[in-house]
Amino acid sequence: MNSKVTMKYKIGIDIGGTFTDIIAISDTGKTILHKILSTPEDPSIGFINGLNEVASMLSIDFEKFLSSIDTIVHGTTVATNALLTMKGAKSALITTKGFRDALEMRRGIREEQYNNHYENVTPLVPRYLRFTVDERINAEGKIIRKFNEKELYPILDKLKGENVEAVSVCFMNSYKNSIHEKKAITYLRKNMKGMFITASHEVLPGIRFYERLSTTVVNAFVGPIVAEYLDHLTEKLSAVKFKGTLLIMQSNGGVVTPGIVKKIPALTVLSGPAAAPTAGAFYSKLMGYKNCITVDMGGTSFDTALVINNECVTGTEGSINQYRIALPSLDIITIGAGGGSIGWIDDGGLVRMGPHSAGSVPGPGCYNRGGKVPTCTDADLVLGYLNPDFFAGGKLKLNKSISENIIKKEIGDKLGLSTIESAAGMYRIINSNMAQGVREISVERGYDPREFLFIVAGGAGSIHSSEICKELGIPLFVVPDVSSVFCAAGMLLGDIKHDYIKSCYSSFTKLNKVAFLNLFMEMRKEGEDTLMHEGVDKKNIELFPVLEMRYAGQYHEVPLQVEWKNVLDFALDEIYRAFHKEHNRRFGYSLSDEGTEMELINARLRLIGKTEKPDFHNKPKALSDLRSAFKENRKVFIPELNQMKVIPVYDGDLPLQGCVIKGPALIEKITTSVFVSADYDCEVDNLGSFMVYNKSAFPEGLKRNKLKSDSGVLIELQQ
Repeated sequence: MNSKVTMKYKIGIDIGGTFTDIIAISDTGKTILHKILSTPEDPSIGFINGLNEVASMLSIDFEKFLSSIDTIVHGTTVATNALLTMKGAKSALITTKGFRDALEMRRGIREEQYNNHYENVTPLVPRYLRFTVDERINAEGKIIRKFNEKELYPILDKLKGENVEAVSVCFMNSYKNSIHEKKAITYLRKNMKGMFITASHEVLPGIRFYERLSTTVVNAFVGPIVAEYLDHLTEKLSAVKFKGTLLIMQSNGGVVTPGIVKKIPALTVLSGPAAAPTAGAFYSKLMGYKNCITVDMGGTSFDTALVINNECVTGTEGSINQYRIALPSLDIITIGAGGGSIGWIDDGGLVRMGPHSAGSVPGPGCYNRGGKVPTCTDADLVLGYLNPDFFAGGKLKLNKSISENIIKKEIGDKLGLSTIESAAGMYRIINSNMAQGVREISVERGYDPREFLFIVAGGAGSIHSSEICKELGIPLFVVPDVSSVFCAAGMLLGDIKHDYIKSCYSSFTKLNKVAFLNLFMEMRKEGEDTLMHEGVDKKNIELFPVLEMRYAGQYHEVPLQVEWKNVLDFALDEIYRAFHKEHNRRFGYSLSDEGTEMELINARLRLIGKTEKPDFHNKPKALSDLRSAFKENRKVFIPELNQMKVIPVYDGDLPLQGCVIKGPALIEKITTSVFVSADYDCEVDNLGSFMVYNKSAFPEGLKRNKLKSDSGVLIELQQ
């Protein structure tokens, strides 16, 4: 191996349910993409092994390679999996007297009104570990009953006796005055050393008791597991002499240091999926678009998200496994539709796909590791979309006969279908499931998906995208060169982000200007101090204020991003006009003419510390002739014809910029395959991205400047 290293690298690592994705980009633009099977028993094993394999791919000594790494940005599913599997820490809750059962009562409404079989989710803290103290602060922040530390003495003994691992403290109205919570956690941390202790004023100092309570409890439930994982990972990195910076992806699309995550681990419940829309925002802007939909089909799940005006859409109404988390997170729809999704027949005799997955252990049947159920990957292999000898570049050989036998036994024989018909049915059903996921993130949010650039990510996504787009009427989709590790790439494109909230319940007619400005100035100072402590220059800090508003009498508020200038100028007229417009877009009406009074609920401020982005422009010289990229002819299922047909297969790892590939065809890369169906053609842009378009929508190819979509909207094509 070459021990001389002159280049510096940035590394993005996304640990998924089936694969761990890695992207390494040097300061000269050299890019390495790699996938390795995840190690669920200890994700850090796959993390370190992946780095080792990347060093081998670069022919660099492992220790020398690690010394050349400036930054590693990591997306982790540790918190997500703890909530999904209910394998978090044994937790206790201390709250205000009279509110012991608020965690179980939730919002006090039946969440599925017409489902007679609906069962409420099991609380993360059982009732016998929910304790109360006789303290009270009113809605104005005034102390009604003082908190006495002596009330914690018997609770402390019970916590120790029950071997509790984490404690959450959430008192009524502590968002207005946190003095009692601060006293409680100071006492607990002094007397319960080594235990994870968190309070609501540290996690979410905002109005609405249940949301604050639930988020704080989630933070405690995942806290010890996330902290242990990060400690374990940093120890391993230290052992192999890594001296660069480790950053962790947050649910809001930004990155933070491990120290922040260990304090508020709930920030990472959507850590991995959040990177895809971050990358989508970067790529769409690079291509001259403002709006895009990103879809990411991995081994276990299918994630889809929106980017509007080059900003990822963010919400505060997230939940994982029905557990409410009111921290800012990217608005992502996740369904159980991935390469490992299991095909099965329901009681009505209909074929279903997912949501259960075979994961990486044992994995799909074709992995030849003991899998006994048919999966999406098995169907893709039988239909010819995958090369059994070139999966993951040939590192993982697939057994096609096992896939055929499993699909025949579990689907075909039971329904009287051939193996090909069964596999095609599985393919169509999972495509329809994913199309519905896209409708949920777009149509149900008031957006027409045909008006968005459709960006496809994930190792399996580009095999299925033609059919998803056809069902939705989307004429064009893009498969970036880094599509198969899109989330890992997005991690290198994320900025350092911190979100702050101050509750300010008031009608705008009674809103005090000085108090309003002080809220934002307090958040600004705290955020700037944190970012500068993390090494961000003050000139690289950007401010994004959000006002959560509603018409008087409404139950839900609408988040409205406003200009920092409008905050400083207290420009209420500008804010009113923007709110009416946004309310009309979301709900189809506004009350501007009626002069209805408006209320402010929360003031939020996001501070972004801009980071240096890797260079994606450095691409090798393009081929002069597409014929040199031809690999073979292969029999592949063509959905439009409903039959297998021999089509050409091209090497997608060669520089194909400027090439036009007529469909039907397959473009095969080490980490993914792009299926160009019969109704589509493909052009490769100067970044190596595959632009796959419907021939009827683009009869002259992508040379036209504008496309009139089915919805009658003109879509600019800027190449």
